[in-house]
Amino acid sequence: MYLEIVSPEATLYAGEVTSVTVPGINGEFQMLQDHAPIVSLLQAGDVKVGGNITIAEAYQDRFSKDVNGKTILSISSGTIEMKDNKVIVLAD
Repeated sequence: MYLEIVSPEATLYAGEVTSVTVPGINGEFQMLQDHAPIVSLLQAGDVKVGGNITIAEAYQDRFSKDVNGKTILSISSGTIEMKDNKVIVLAD
């Protein structure tokens, strides 16, 4: 599936991933390929991205890796939309 992570300053990541886990306002949830369409508000927490992804050098300082090899981006709030295997995270 395709993921875009957009902040007010720039598009932090755009590319193919295997999974996305986000801090929804009612708890953390994960999306995989062919997930049902969804729109949700996000609260402070970590966006966890699965897959072999490459972050642009200009934004690498915003991301980290967890012990399972997932790429992590901490956010303070945001919105997520998934439709037709495309996930858009608008992150603050």
